[in-house]
Amino acid sequence: MAQELYSVEQVANRLGLHVRTIRNYVRDGRLKAVRIGKQYRITREDLEAFTGTPTAVIDVDRSSRHVEASSIVHIDAVDRATADRISTHILGALNQPEAVHLKAETIYDEDRAVLKVIILGNLPATAELLRLIALLADD
Repeated sequence: MAQELYSVEQVANRLGLHVRTIRNYVRDGRLKAVRIGKQYRITREDLEAFTGTPTAVIDVDRSSRHVEASSIVHIDAVDRATADRISTHILGALNQPEAVHLKAETIYDEDRAVLKVIILGNLPATAELLRLIALLADD
């Protein structure tokens, strides 16, 4: 089984310390490390022994990464008819197949003549909906 090795920089980041501090710990013998070429490498076991706590193995599966945007669009000087028209177009856009990971809600404040659109979704679908809102708001 392959042994997990961390660089001095990785250990410094994990512990929230400066790289020089970790190098000094290694040179002083406080933190066990092996030298490979001109760089030190610290095993997970040695790091756990140094800190006295188990080190969680972080296994990042990038294939399951999910990126999402949250947006609030504020459109002022909007009458009820315009707010209804924009809301209807947004609802229509949400019913498209490419908008499967997209949610939006509209809120109209008649006293202030303000329409707010709250959008949650993946980046491409959110960008398309924002383009549509820009077109509708300019009319």
